[in-house]
Amino acid sequence: MPNLENLRKQAKLYLHWHRDRYFPVAAQIRQFVARFHHLNDREILDQPFKLADAQNLVAKKSGFENWQALKQGLATMTPAESSIAPTTILAAEPQLFVADIAVSCDFFTRKLGFQIAFTYGEPPFYAQVVRDGARLNLRKVYRPAFDEDFRAREKDALSASITLDDAKPLFLEFQTAGATFHQLLRTEPWGARMFIVRDPDGNLIAFSGVA
Repeated sequence: MPNLENLRKQAKLYLHWHRDRYFPVAAQIRQFVARFHHLNDREILDQPFKLADAQNLVAKKSGFENWQALKQGLATMTPAESSIAPTTILAAEPQLFVADIAVSCDFFTRKLGFQIAFTYGEPPFYAQVVRDGARLNLRKVYRPAFDEDFRAREKDALSASITLDDAKPLFLEFQTAGATFHQLLRTEPWGARMFIVRDPDGNLIAFSGVA
């Protein structure tokens, strides 16, 4: 049987994340709590978020209308009926290792048209940049992320791959902005139309659309 106490702990964790302004939790709040549907991540974290909201979020994820319905449902379930709805993966957020958060944020905003979702730390050691459905997390490291021979051995190793509906307009936009390309726009043997951008730290980011 699902453990109600564990579900309570999950709700408290969501509440804790919101209070700590942990940005990735905003997407789940927006999806499962109706009054947040129209807000962006920063607005969600600026709004009051109570334990009752967190409990209803857990209930919605588990397939119940609200927390009270979840408790009543668990109390009446037989073991065969008691499986909670499976977890839904909401998004993937690649993490790029960078030497300087400010330099990296400047690259993604000025060259690639992303927006800064947040930076964390003083001075910043972590940040997230977003554009449409793509989210990239930037993590400061104090040594080069790639050793001297890595690119010679693995010249096309990607740090992230972003899927598009049409790659050409974005390629032309990046070209105009002066982005550095590891690979120009081309149609691959498997049918995708793709180009690869290189960031200031050597991370390769593929942008791939339908040919």
